[in-house]
Amino acid sequence: MITAAQMRAARALLGIDQRQLAERAGISVPTVQRMEASIDVVRGNVESLMRLLAALESAGIELINEGAASIDGGRGVRLKTRAKPPEDRTGRSSARGSKARSLP
Repeated sequence: MITAAQMRAARALLGIDQRQLAERAGISVPTVQRMEASIDVVRGNVESLMRLLAALESAGIELINEGAASIDGGRGVRLKTRAKPPEDRTGRSSARGSKARSLP
């Protein structure tokens, strides 16, 4: 299925808002809003979910399940299971106690 985060990311990749997605899928804006407000996997009427998935697919969105490979290899984004904080030049994590330096 699709998660709320995937749904928001798909809209961002397409450059459309909730209203435009609702129009493409033939569902209401409040339905899109409820779907995107889901905590993880989108919940909703099966017909609405199928319409949403079909609209995203026809717009060129490929949903990639966790651990799956992209079929077409096009551009996209994927959330890593564990994101590490970036390191500074010394090799230390910049998330640990970094202090901002003031300019003269």
